[in-house]
Amino acid sequence: MNWDWIALITVIVLVVIFDYTNGFHDAANAIASAVSTRALSLRGALGLAAVMNLIGALAGTGVAVTVAKGIIDTPHSSHGMEVVGAALVGAILWNLTTWYFGLPSSSSHALIGGMVGAALASATTVHWSGVLVKVVIPMIVSPLVGMTLGYFVMIGLMWAFHRANPHRAGRLLRRAQIASASSLALGHGLQDAQKSMGVIVLALVVTGHQDDYHVPFWVILLCATALAAGTWSGGLRIMRTLGRRIFHLTPAHGFAAEVSASSVLYLTAFVFAAPVSTTHVMTSSVMGVGATQRRKAVRWSVAGDIAIGWVLTFPGAASIAAVTFGLLSLL
Repeated sequence: MNWDWIALITVIVLVVIFDYTNGFHDAANAIASAVSTRALSLRGALGLAAVMNLIGALAGTGVAVTVAKGIIDTPHSSHGMEVVGAALVGAILWNLTTWYFGLPSSSSHALIGGMVGAALASATTVHWSGVLVKVVIPMIVSPLVGMTLGYFVMIGLMWAFHRANPHRAGRLLRRAQIASASSLALGHGLQDAQKSMGVIVLALVVTGHQDDYHVPFWVILLCATALAAGTWSGGLRIMRTLGRRIFHLTPAHGFAAEVSASSVLYLTAFVFAAPVSTTHVMTSSVMGVGATQRRKAVRWSVAGDIAIGWVLTFPGAASIAAVTFGLLSLL
């Protein structure tokens, strides 16, 4: 077996590990509110999220192509596979670190940050226009849109149910949360599995196993399965942060946040093919929903801690990837 095959298999294994950590790291995004409002049991919610992640991952490849060819110019680098491998290590280690501390950081931006950090360390060309248009701008805009949508959807629900029996409305909205949580989990699969598909496609191009950036079906199925398996394993630390520590959610709040977040995920995936963060969008939607109550209802100190995690994700993963590339280059 030659070096290219060994490197390719290593990258594929790392992608599977990344997808698995992505699944248990981000599972909370889709199910935290449904579990905290008792619309679903924990295991029922995890099973639902895993299935919908799998279906979502099979639903498109636009984001995968963006990641494969729009961020760094690895095919023309003399260290292509080392760059890809270092990027994955940076993203995985950052995911594990933020999971340990219970911070809802972005697996998406950890991966992109890892790619950029490894590219800079290896003097590989970074497509800064692609990073700006497809990553930085959506990173800033998507949480703002999620927060705004969450606020207005919640206002609409409050108006629609202001004369309803509270217990009856609560039962109805708990049932509606099953649909909204499913929609959010599908959006998570649509977004997050595609990013790792793009990394495998990039590795296939670098090693000469394919000439273009189409995504083979086996790659789609592999990434979808790994993400679903990780989701099934759960992420209780982050779930507590999203479901309880930011804002005490009711079924109406959970439904509004999930509908808002999933709408942003579908729009960015299908219309703009931009890799946005499920974590950022869902967390900001929860904040927007909470903002319809009194100002002190939202624990802004927790939101501030999360924002720090967001800011540190890109440079943190990039730094780990750069160090990893340096170590790989010594081998």
